[in-house]
Amino acid sequence: MNRREFFKGAAALAAVAPVVSKEAFAHAAKPKPGNNPIWLMTSAFPGDDFDGVVRRALEVGAQGLELCVFRRDSDRTDHVATHLDYKNFTPEKAKYVVDTCNRTGLRISVGSYDNLIGGDFQEANQNHILGLVRIAAMLGGDANDVVCGTFVGYDQKLGAEDRGFEKNLEKFKKVFTPILKYAKDLGVTLCVENCPMEGWVPASSPVCYCNLPGCLAARKLMYAILDDSSNLQETYDPSHDIWQHIDPSDVINAMDFSKLRRIHIKGTRNFPNDEEAVNWGRLFPRQRVNDALAAKAGLPALPPDEKGGNWDRMNYEPRLPGFGGSDSCDWTKFLETLMAKGFKYPFVIENEGCNSSHTGNMGATMQGFRATILNTAPVVWPLGPNGYAFDNSALKPMKLGNTNIKQVTIKDLT
Repeated sequence: MNRREFFKGAAALAAVAPVVSKEAFAHAAKPKPGNNPIWLMTSAFPGDDFDGVVRRALEVGAQGLELCVFRRDSDRTDHVATHLDYKNFTPEKAKYVVDTCNRTGLRISVGSYDNLIGGDFQEANQNHILGLVRIAAMLGGDANDVVCGTFVGYDQKLGAEDRGFEKNLEKFKKVFTPILKYAKDLGVTLCVENCPMEGWVPASSPVCYCNLPGCLAARKLMYAILDDSSNLQETYDPSHDIWQHIDPSDVINAMDFSKLRRIHIKGTRNFPNDEEAVNWGRLFPRQRVNDALAAKAGLPALPPDEKGGNWDRMNYEPRLPGFGGSDSCDWTKFLETLMAKGFKYPFVIENEGCNSSHTGNMGATMQGFRATILNTAPVVWPLGPNGYAFDNSALKPMKLGNTNIKQVTIKDLT
């Protein structure tokens, strides 16, 4: 066939082929939306009680709450919200929570994010998580999709030794094996989050890796060293990979997707032309040096450490998707990647936005939540007569779990 005959045949085929617009092609290529609930993480409401955060969720049109239940005697100052009475969580209180959820249509999980394998308060934090596992079980546990969210943490003293990362893996196995068994016996899943907690150490510390699951390789190693544990799963927050210049969609495609139980919706805006990034690079944190020496070198000094560390060592700011401009995450790509892989669990908005909850203004906090729900809805909710909306017709009533569970400590289990 010569060139003239080839192009003549191609033209004939084109004449009978259906014309597909770019818009139609793009629409056809998108995954179908699911019907994922969008929840609020209650860390943004430290002054409210349980009934108060329920009203907040209903006000912005959310379908549930990740109830933050931090220790009241914690040394932390960044997260202090405590929305359940964990020291006196009685069967009557469990019934009240379940009845409230059924009355309002909301669903819940519980969480407290602390260092469980390092630091001065590790045993107190371990005991606290055991208490939250008990609460989750009383609220129905996995039967009601009530999981317990936590960090793993990191032992910095071990981390400074040779093979310190591997030693932390071994300590993780030692500490978490009895906790996971206890939770599994009660029908509760533990979900660990991937924040490296870079601000948990003072700026005089040369490294700032403070939470073992802070990278995907660590999470894979955690499952391997436990020989896998079906009740250890993940809460993935894409913002923590964004400031490490990693595409969260690549992480979703490379992980064990069966372990993904929650998504924290939080954005990050990487500073594109930041003086400190030019001086210190984007691989290592800013380092504490003598203020006079820094001034002599023409470098701005780091601000004083707050109690619990220094959070001004990297070159980014926390944002909420769709509120106050763009950030550094391709949210369309990330959400569509999750939908295409069949993610069916809640999206939980964690509001740490510099222009929202961090302003200290409750109006701005609520605006940030509303904007993020609207930004997320077109990808994860079906389109109905009134726009994109969550379909609650398939919502099953919550049933009260076993309320006759005694409080235990880590020493009781080991």
